[in-house]
Amino acid sequence: MIRMLYDHIRHIEDYLISGGVVMAPLIIVSFILWTLIINRTMFFRRLYQRNMNRKLAAEFIRANRLPDYHRYRGAIALLVTEFLNRRSNDSELDSHILDEAVMSLVASLDKHLALISILAGTAPLLGLLGTVTGMITTFDIIAIFGTGNAKAMAGGISEALITTQTGLLIAIPGLYMSNFLKQRAQRLKQRIASVGIYLKRYV
Repeated sequence: MIRMLYDHIRHIEDYLISGGVVMAPLIIVSFILWTLIINRTMFFRRLYQRNMNRKLAAEFIRANRLPDYHRYRGAIALLVTEFLNRRSNDSELDSHILDEAVMSLVASLDKHLALISILAGTAPLLGLLGTVTGMITTFDIIAIFGTGNAKAMAGGISEALITTQTGLLIAIPGLYMSNFLKQRAQRLKQRIASVGIYLKRYV
């Protein structure tokens, strides 16, 4: 078991080394990308769980009572909590406070989503850069040794193919998750805005 794990680690190490210098930024991009994706996935998951409907939200606002955090943690509960914490008991001012609470919560949904898209789009470009550097290495070897040194040429070709492959492996799931998270954010925005309009009659 330990031997298999060791061989697997060695195989990954050889793979990364064969990819050349471009593999380092690719790994960094991949790490940051998936850290942000996991962060946003957990955040949206929390906003969907332990939520409340708009009628219950209106009851909390009418009673001027904060929702129980251990029972309600969803997006609507956050909106009600944010509003009640800033409530002034002036009807006109409270209407503006509710609008600000909605805008603040909606803005938080877009956090990191643009960066996720940028990182997912950057990965194949870095892979293409690795392809170029690998081919340059191959042509340099051909210029020095000719086409007779197949082993030396294979290193440059491997660098070109590995970086391209790695860039695509990072980009494809990254772009899928980026679109998935944007759709979830859009649905939450619509729900929060709808509840915000509904709650205005109770402030």
